[in-house]
Formats: sequence, structure tokens, C-alpha cells
Amino acid sequence: MPGGQYQVASIKCHHSLYSLTDSSDVGPEEEEADPPLRLTPLQKLTVDMCKDEKTIKELIIGRRVGFYKVRGEIGYGTFSRVKLAFHALTRDKVALKILDRMRLDAQAQRLLSREISSMESLQHPNVVRLYEVVETPSRLYLVLEYAGGGDLHNRICNEGKLSDSISKITFAQVLSAIKYMHNINIIHRDLKAENVLFTISGCVKVADFGFSTRVSNCNNALDTFCGSPPYAAPELFRDDCYLGPPVDIWAMGVLLFFMVTGTMPFRAETMGKLRRCIMECSYTVPPWVPGPCQRLIKGILKAAPSERYAVDQMLGCDWLLPVEFPWVLVPPEPASPPQSPGSSEPSDQEEVEEEIRGSLEELGVTVEHLRNNQLKDSRSPVTGLYRILLHRAQKRRGCDCLPVVRGMVRDPKREGLRAYRGLRHTSKFCVLS
Repeated sequence: MPGGQYQVASIKCHHSLYSLTDSSDVGPEEEEADPPLRLTPLQKLTVDMCKDEKTIKELIIGRRVGFYKVRGEIGYGTFSRVKLAFHALTRDKVALKILDRMRLDAQAQRLLSREISSMESLQHPNVVRLYEVVETPSRLYLVLEYAGGGDLHNRICNEGKLSDSISKITFAQVLSAIKYMHNINIIHRDLKAENVLFTISGCVKVADFGFSTRVSNCNNALDTFCGSPPYAAPELFRDDCYLGPPVDIWAMGVLLFFMVTGTMPFRAETMGKLRRCIMECSYTVPPWVPGPCQRLIKGILKAAPSERYAVDQMLGCDWLLPVEFPWVLVPPEPASPPQSPGSSEPSDQEEVEEEIRGSLEELGVTVEHLRNNQLKDSRSPVTGLYRILLHRAQKRRGCDCLPVVRGMVRDPKREGLRAYRGLRHTSKFCVLS
């Protein structure tokens, strides 16, 4: 029966994971005498999913998936479609990545498993969140954070290259996400402009972890060709193993070049010519790109992986020195489930937990629900609800705030050189070439 997994328990039954009422020892006679209970939003929703004809029909035709109401399509991939949806209880918008199980071969299933595993571990302001996984016999749905501001590729194709200031803010956020991922041994392997999303406020979200992999150590060698050829590092075209972090770093160099010039550094009519162009590291940075940015691009796009800038070198480069982050580059571990009032937690953590606990109680999620669900199983609707409320609370506290460019960094040597150059070019007697 549609919605059967959310079936309402009898009032006499003990509390289970999806039960909508607390345990009760009320006898049959007393039960009949009691006035009808007023349903919480969670109880009403689950009752509708079991008994309301309109809701059941929406579940059957795909207009509802679990606790989510589905709307129009917003994107698509090789094996998936992405639709806009919103949570029926919280009204938060989400992106619903839909995969047809019949089309997934063994390799695609392995990649999907890696994608879910990677996203379960990631909680960073510049990485798209995974809220929940919903399974049906024919489809699998990843419930993801909805960005809403389009992707970097379309923005540049429609509006042209980014300004120097916007490039700094955008690139710094991608860099922050990659640093965080590499610190916990996750390699993206498909970093490209199409996978850099924007929120409505302009915050950057790195997305699509379909080719990602987790290694026990970042020095572990990999041997699978992944990603988009124009962003592929030279070592990926050789029949040999490669290290993960330098491949992501190379892709960031291509991404930066695309942001500041509006064109790709490596272009060719055929795949063979593109491969040769990349392996020879044949590209030219336009002279009008600011010097510090040129040096950063050239420090990243080096044929030898060992010679490329490391992430920390990129963060400390001249071009990014004016960028200030409103949050730490690597946040603490993901927040734990709401605790009892007597637990000893940092004050800000207590505030977040208190806010989430209050919201859950208003919706009808009880202590028993939380006790039966440790909020680590992404295939639970209680986990999905908790993660949405957690992210909402974190956003209220500034986790999606943009970095700011504070202006020119004062450097006495640079100031002296600038003064000398000004004097040289304004001399009335001669011009030094």
C-alpha cells in the first residue's frame, strides 16, 4: 500500500520508529471514553499518506516522495534528473536527485554508494548537504540542499567573466570546500564549473559527488579516469596511477582560468588534440589578468603533480590575501542529536540543539522518536527532518555568509615599487622602457 512504511500505529502499541503516539497502557474501555486526540503535524501527514486518497494518488504518480512534495525539473545528468521539492512539514525547498534503479549497472551502483557515503561525511558551508535518501522499488531519491542561484558555468556563459573581486570570493569558497574535503580524505574528482552552484545570496556550494572517493590516506594511489576531459589533469591521460589531491587542484586551476577570462585554458577540436594540449601544459594567460592571479594560475597548472601549489599555498597567495572568511575554514564535527537539558555542551551548541528540539516538538517528533533514531541513518524521514532543521539553525547563525574582500593589503615593498613606477612614467624629461 502506498505510504505503508509510514503506517500509523495503534494507540495501544508501544512506540516504534515511525509510531505517531507515545506508548500507552490505556485499556479499551478507557480508550473509548477519551475525547479524540488532536493530531500533531507529523501525525496528520502520516495519516494522510495512509488514508487520504489525494495524498496516496500523489505518492503513486510521483508528485510526492516520502515527506516531500515534488515540483518541476531543475536539472539532469547521465543517470539522473533533479527536481525541485519541498518538505511537507517544514516547507523548506530541497533538490530531489532521482535515479532510475533499472538503469544502474554494477559500476553505477558502486559510484552511487560512494556518493552517498561521501556526502554523509560532509558538513561544510560550501558543500551541498545530503538530508535524506528515499528508496522505492523502481527509484532512489537523494534529498539535497537546494542552492537556487544557478551554476558557475551558466553564469559565465550568460554574463561573461567574473570581476576580480567576485572571482576572489567565489574561488576562495571552492578552495575552502576542497581543503575541508582533503582534510578528511575525500577526493572530488569531478570539479568543474557545472558543479559549482550558487545560493540566492551568492554563497558557493560544491556539488555532485558521483565520482568522489574516500581514501585512507591522501597519498594513496588511484587508477580510475574520472571527470570532464577539459578539467582533467595530465596524469589522468597516462596509463598509470595518480594521487587524488593534485587532480582536484589542477581542476581548480582550470576553474580559476575560466572565472577570470571567460574561456577555457585548454581548447581543441578533437579529444586527441585536447589530450595533447593538456599533457604539454600548453596555455596562455591573457596579459590583462592581474599579476597575482596570473602567478596563482601558473602555480596550479603545472604538468608535474609534485610541482603544483598545495591547498595551503593557494590560501596564502597574494591574490587571496585580501579575502576574509566569516567562519573557520574547517568547521567542527557535525552537530550531535539533541541532548537532554542537563548535558554539558558549549553554549552555542546548546542554543542550536534547543532551537531544533523546540521545532521538532512543535511538529510532533517526540523524545521516543529521537531515542529510536540516532539520526545517522539517511534513509529515515526523522533524520531528514532533523538535518533540515539543523541546517536552518546553522544558516541563521551565519554559516552561509559570504567571504569579504577587505581591500588592498599594505606591503611596504609593494608601495615603494608602486611609487617608483609612478615617478618613472610621469617624468617630463625621459621615459625608461
